[in-house]
Amino acid sequence: MQRILIIRLTAMGDVAMTSPVLSAACRQYPNVQFDVLSEPFFEPFFEPLPNLHFIGTNIRKSGEGVRGLWKLYRKLSCNNYDLVLDLHDVLRTKVLRIFLSKISGIKTYVIDKGRREKSALIIDNGKPKHQLKPTIQRYCDVFAKAGFSIALSGAYMPPMHSPIDPDKHKNKLWVGVSPFAQHAGKVYPLNKMKEVVRQLAAKGVDVFVFGGGQKEKQIAEEWEAEIDGCQSVIGKMKLKDEMGLMSNIDCMVSMDSSAMHICSLFGTRVVSVWGATHHYAGFLGYQQKESDIVSINLPCRPCSIYGNKPCKYADYRCFDIAPETIVERVLSVNMA
Repeated sequence: MQRILIIRLTAMGDVAMTSPVLSAACRQYPNVQFDVLSEPFFEPFFEPLPNLHFIGTNIRKSGEGVRGLWKLYRKLSCNNYDLVLDLHDVLRTKVLRIFLSKISGIKTYVIDKGRREKSALIIDNGKPKHQLKPTIQRYCDVFAKAGFSIALSGAYMPPMHSPIDPDKHKNKLWVGVSPFAQHAGKVYPLNKMKEVVRQLAAKGVDVFVFGGGQKEKQIAEEWEAEIDGCQSVIGKMKLKDEMGLMSNIDCMVSMDSSAMHICSLFGTRVVSVWGATHHYAGFLGYQQKESDIVSINLPCRPCSIYGNKPCKYADYRCFDIAPETIVERVLSVNMA
């Protein structure tokens, strides 16, 4: 049995996007052992399969630098890997690759992130912009270079147990709302998103607010207190339980963020709201529909691939989207 190491350490959405690829690979190549190296928190993204083994590492947070990477290499080298596939390609994984390839002689394959294409995408030069290769396809390309062609069709995780009893919400739509993101260029104004929640709840929809962090928890609980039919799940569930709920809701309203990718693992429809970033960069959720995207076409979009650059107009006009537009899109998705 061949044994292959797959490396993708962060971020949450990017790690989630590896799941359909690994799931398909495991099923299509049952005689290959696939080991996934990532942060321990992300283990629930990978369904239990006989030839899938998860290896958790906190190397990014350890503060040990090269010494920590050397210790990790020593641990991994005992597994006698035949191949290493680096789906991350950052400094940490490059150093680890050097150890594995130069010292242990293991052949390595690395993702092409298309950095030059993405840089060209954010230049406001008046030229038409076009769709770049989806990130999940870039993952598949690494497998293909290593000799493992992957067919992704229908590669969803099965629904997980919902921590909220469906009998308490009979004959109602369940809609998740994940209004937060790491960078301002990805966050639809929270006063507008609150109005989205209010309008959905007024139509008899049960709304569940997802997110992380104390500030986000406080905001979500304020919405919960003010709006009947709104429930915050922030800080009340482990990741696995949140995934269980996401796998059972009818629709998610999400930014260009990890919630979109987690829902995509189960085939849950996502109405995604895009501001400074653009789905052309390849980060739309797995098998999500472009028709479910809510955005405005502006010459300055995208001004950033990750939403981490300040708006040059200082007003984030890319989010000049009426709450009613999002509400209508959600209801149209659930009537389809």
